[in-house]
Amino acid sequence: MYLMRTITTKVICLGLLVSGIGLPHVFAAEDKPAASTSKPQPSVAKPLKWGDFGQERASLEARNMAAWVSEAGDNQNMPFVIIDKTDAKVFVFHPDGRLHGAAPALLGLALGDVSVPGIGNRKLASIRPEERTTPAGRFLASLGRNAGGKEILWVDYEGALSLHPVVTSNPKEQRAQRLATATPLDNRISYGCINVPAPFFKNVVSKTFKTTNGIVYILPETRSTSIQASSGLADH
Repeated sequence: MYLMRTITTKVICLGLLVSGIGLPHVFAAEDKPAASTSKPQPSVAKPLKWGDFGQERASLEARNMAAWVSEAGDNQNMPFVIIDKTDAKVFVFHPDGRLHGAAPALLGLALGDVSVPGIGNRKLASIRPEERTTPAGRFLASLGRNAGGKEILWVDYEGALSLHPVVTSNPKEQRAQRLATATPLDNRISYGCINVPAPFFKNVVSKTFKTTNGIVYILPETRSTSIQASSGLADH
């Protein structure tokens, strides 16, 4: 039985594939031998499995990531999430690669793809603006509770990184208004956590992870790196 984890959820790796994803080439099947009175049959290519975004707008980097995950089976038959920091958008997928839902997101104030060592043990007031990054990587995620007892999706427990409903306790930050704008340029405001609209968290994220763990892929924004996968997992 699945046990909701409220203990450490560790990062599995920090590499992400953004561009130039090495998907297998697909070649047309060889023509079947034809009878002397028939024309050769047209070749048929075996289709690849792709992450299905439906009509949802997504960047090339996000589409490439979803395609690679679906083709390689890197999500290990678990639901998965792709977070595109550049577009400030979250995509949640079923295990088979079909899109379950998408929403805008608020992210760490500072640009960057790594967390400051030990940041998960520090008080928020001690975290400087330049340290408020949302790290890139591949993470094993599960539902849990924060210190206030509210449900969140733990992405990296040790790094205090989670995906949760938007926090609106500080009116000066205008977080709800930032989520509502069409541009991603005003979506950098958090200490590093990923804030999403409350209905999206309740109806998509929570329901998707209610009885299972999953994989969260956070795309890098300041560098290009590659996933080094082995049996579906990669070293940090």
